[in-house]
Amino acid sequence: MKISKEKWDYLWTEWVKPILIAAALALFVRTFMVQPFKIPSSSMYPTLKPGDRIFVNKFIYGAKIPFTNIRLPKLETPKDGDIIVFTSPVEKNKYLVKRFIADGGEAVSIKSGSIFVDEKKLSEAPFDDLFYYNRGEYGAEDGRVEIPEGKFYVLGDNSANSMDSRYWGYVPDRNIVGKAFVIHWPPGRMHLIKEGE
Repeated sequence: MKISKEKWDYLWTEWVKPILIAAALALFVRTFMVQPFKIPSSSMYPTLKPGDRIFVNKFIYGAKIPFTNIRLPKLETPKDGDIIVFTSPVEKNKYLVKRFIADGGEAVSIKSGSIFVDEKKLSEAPFDDLFYYNRGEYGAEDGRVEIPEGKFYVLGDNSANSMDSRYWGYVPDRNIVGKAFVIHWPPGRMHLIKEGE
């Protein structure tokens, strides 16, 4: 069946073109600005619960250009306490959500449930309400872990049930995806993730 030029012009203007533009905008936003993720486990409990759906700000740390190792300019660098999303250093194409603890050039130790970065105790919220267990090769009691340049160290808030840097070590900077900034589902959990939460 042949479509007349008038009908094709109508379809293009009213349907095809708007759909293509919307799809391109959605792809651009997801790639460079904001991406949704679903929390699959209790490793960040009670801050994030299984089934929570979050939005992650990708441009704040410099979004990665697909199929390259090139990043856009960043607005800020991750700091201790930020909830970040990154690709796993041990499982290909798996996304993880943990709390940023220390950057390359810093040293981490876990003593009596508290975290120390360069011998300074992290005592402000949320760290004042969390207990961290000494487990794994990189989380031994009174052990001091030096973070190599170009990598970072992360921990889950639910320390008793989190596979994190204590077990598999450091995460390359290139693996970072972005910073969690809002829980958008379920309705009863909807809120912005504040500093120190």
